[in-house]
Amino acid sequence: MTNSYFDQYFGRIATHIRSSETQILAEGAKLFGDTSRAGGRIILAGNGGSAAMASHVTVDLLKAAKIRAINFNEADLITCFANDYGYERWLEEALKAYGESADLAVLISSSGQSLNLLNAAKEARRQRMKIMTLTGFDATNPLRKMGDINLWVDSSHYNTVEMTHHIWLLSMVDFIAEHADQ
Repeated sequence: MTNSYFDQYFGRIATHIRSSETQILAEGAKLFGDTSRAGGRIILAGNGGSAAMASHVTVDLLKAAKIRAINFNEADLITCFANDYGYERWLEEALKAYGESADLAVLISSSGQSLNLLNAAKEARRQRMKIMTLTGFDATNPLRKMGDINLWVDSSHYNTVEMTHHIWLLSMVDFIAEHADQ
């Protein structure tokens, strides 16, 4: 019974990883590179596990792909902006303070309904940034409708969605790192 559970679990994640059209991943990797060549940064944001993922991908973009990337996971920044503007607006305010039109906002939300990420997407659009979304759950979630590139996982299980997002993002980083000379 235990082996069966893990076989099914890993099979489900593998199915979702493969569900993405590789063309969208290639477009995402190209957008990372184009943003860097234009002098912009990749700004990654999420809540909870997605915030942890944003931190991991930020480091890998910087180190492996040599692309400038930032995230807003410092407790003092979050609590300062959340205290002054409300949690639903703290990311929007962080983008106002740090964002530039040449940047790419990568917004990660399993549900695609987190108000702070929706408000961040609106601010990114106001600044004329490109937006990449990574969502799951409902195919018509509002964040998915706001991106230039949208990666969506057809699942309502948080860990399945988050693991798929993580692998997709890291695959784009690895693609860039391995093809840097081309």
